Amino acid sequence: MSRQFDTGAAPHFPPQSTVAGVMQQVLYALIPGIVAYAWFFGPGILVQILLAVIFALLFESLILKIRKQALKPFLGDWSAVVTAVLFALCLPPLAPWWITLLGMLFAIVVAKHLYGGLGHNLFNPAMVGYVVVLISFPQLMTLWIPPASIAPHVLGVGDVFSAIFTGKLPPGLTWDTVSEATPLDVIRTSLASGQMVSEARQSPIFGSFGGLGWEWIANLFALGGFWLLWRRVISWQVPVMMIGSVVFLGLVAYLIDPGSNPVPLQHVFSGALVLGAFFIATDPVSGCTSSRGRLIFGVGVGIITLSIRRWGGYPDGVAFAVLLMNMAAPLIDRYTRPRIFGH
Repeated sequence: MSRQFDTGAAPHFPPQSTVAGVMQQVLYALIPGIVAYAWFFGPGILVQILLAVIFALLFESLILKIRKQALKPFLGDWSAVVTAVLFALCLPPLAPWWITLLGMLFAIVVAKHLYGGLGHNLFNPAMVGYVVVLISFPQLMTLWIPPASIAPHVLGVGDVFSAIFTGKLPPGLTWDTVSEATPLDVIRTSLASGQMVSEARQSPIFGSFGGLGWEWIANLFALGGFWLLWRRVISWQVPVMMIGSVVFLGLVAYLIDPGSNPVPLQHVFSGALVLGAFFIATDPVSGCTSSRGRLIFGVGVGIITLSIRRWGGYPDGVAFAVLLMNMAAPLIDRYTRPRIFGH
């Protein structure tokens, strides 16, 4: 006696994730952190994101035309938009518009398409664009504004547009009066002048653990990162090892010399560590592909980031750390390939 069973239509394997689908989920995960960023630091970050997306899509279209490739499949995969948003999140909210233009030129044209396009780039495009403008225009890249709750002068939307597109501030204000050092920069400058960390943390720019406002931004970026982990868009190895290595080494340094080293949570909740751990260092193209390789990659980014913050010439080192480990990723993958069974 035979029985019949209902079966679904072929194919029976679940469809693989598309590039566009993955990129859209990354953008969704970034939304909570972006909202917090705009809440604490004003609408300038939204203007920077909009400019970066426009410039990225224009450069993407131009280079695709030059390479004689179809526009629709590449413009519709959202990869250029993700690159633009990550780049904009690294900029001071009132950075001049042409900084964003130059950053997207190097990110899309040089770091992405001159290496062969999506899937062939050796370096993370957003970090290439950011490092180029950071090294080329260091003074403009330090024009960070304090959180609105402690800012002596809060700029309106019109003032923000004027500052970004014309470089002009409201009458009576100068860049020195509206800009302020970041929490990481305050600690670095204080240590260089002989002060202790406890003295540096007397500044109102600090919150309970990290920078005022930056704590909430980091937490909400982490929330988006956990969602990506749950959706299996990214793997756990890089963010866990990157943040874990910074916390572990930061704790050792703090226990040895608390006067010259902040508590580990200061490193986590200030700067771009959380954003880098979940959204930048996890780039599947420029990072490692093997499981063991991702562990090494994450530790390497964490160690280099902490080293630059402590002894380097820049307050934060996430971008430099990611690019340096991008160079090492092919070699790491070569020596961490999984065992081939049956041989």
